[in-house]
Amino acid sequence: MSTTEAPALNETRAQQFSAAFCAIRDNIALVVRGKQDVIEHTILCLLAGGHALIEDVPGVGKTTVAKALALSVGADIGRIQFTPDLLPADVTGVSIWNRNTGEFEFRPGPVFSEIVLADEINRASPKTQSALLEAMAEFQVTVDGTTRNMSSPFMVLATQNPIEQEGTYPLPESQLDRFLMKLSVGYPSREEELAILETHEEDRLVDRLKPVATLRDISAMMEMVRSVAIAPELRAYMIDFADATRRHPAIALGMSPRSTLALQRVARARAAAAGRVFVTDDDIKALITRVVSHRISLRPEAAISGITAANVLEEILRATPVPYNRA
Repeated sequence: MSTTEAPALNETRAQQFSAAFCAIRDNIALVVRGKQDVIEHTILCLLAGGHALIEDVPGVGKTTVAKALALSVGADIGRIQFTPDLLPADVTGVSIWNRNTGEFEFRPGPVFSEIVLADEINRASPKTQSALLEAMAEFQVTVDGTTRNMSSPFMVLATQNPIEQEGTYPLPESQLDRFLMKLSVGYPSREEELAILETHEEDRLVDRLKPVATLRDISAMMEMVRSVAIAPELRAYMIDFADATRRHPAIALGMSPRSTLALQRVARARAAAAGRVFVTDDDIKALITRVVSHRISLRPEAAISGITAANVLEEILRATPVPYNRA
C-alpha cells in the first residue's frame, strides 16, 4: 500500500489495522514475557509518529523491547550507548576528508536509522543529548550546515535508569516534551519469571524473531491513524483537562498545546488498534498518565510531600466532566 495513496480508515480497514497491530504485539511478546501493556504502548508510539522513553531498573527488558519492535517490522535499528564521553558527532555523524576525491564525505551516525535505541540516555552530557532534539522534533539533522532528512518511519526509543544518579544528567523539560510517552516495564510476576527461566536460557533469543510487517505496512498504518475520527466534544474534553493542569495548585508547569496534540495522535492510534474508526473518551483516559506525566512539573512543596504527577493527573481526570457524546 503506497503511503501517499493510503485510503481513509473504514470499518474493514480498521479490522485489518487491528489484526496487523495484534500480530506485531504477539511477535514481540514471544521474547518480552508478560508485558503486553508496555509492548502495546510502544507500538502505539511508532504508529502515532512519536518517540518513547522507558524508565526502569536494569535487567527488566527495556533494550529487548526496542530490538524486538525493530525486528518485528523489518526496521534498521541504530543503537547508541550513551556515556559521559559521548560526543554529538557520535550520534549524528561526521564529515571526513576523502583524499581520493578531494572532498568531505559525510558518514551518517546511528541516528540515521528507522528505530534508534538511545540506551541510558541520561548518562551523556546535555550537549550530546541535544544532538537528538532536532531529529526528534523536526525529523531532520543539520550537520556542517547541511540538513538531511530522517528515514520514514523514524522513532527514538530511549531508556534511562531511575535509581543511579551518579554521573547522570537529568533530561531537560524541552527534551522530555519530545517523547510522546514515558513508560515503565516493571518486574515480572512469579509466573512470568518462571516462563522466562524456561524459555530464555539461550542467549540472543530476540535475534530469532522474524518480521510480521514491513516498513511499507507501518507507513500505511500511520497514514490511516490520521483519518480516525475524533468528535469536537472529545477535543473540548482534552482542552478542559489541559486547562485544569495549568490551574492546579500542585502543578508549576501544566500541559502545553503540544501535549494536547500528542494525546490526540496516540488516542487515534489506540482507537484504530482496537478496530474502531473513531476515538472514545476511554482512549483518552487510558493514555493520559503515560502521555502527560513527564510533561508537567510539580511545585517543590507538592513533590516534597510525596505527591506524584500520576496522583495529580488522576485527581484532575476524576474532576473533569466527560462528554456524553462519546462518538
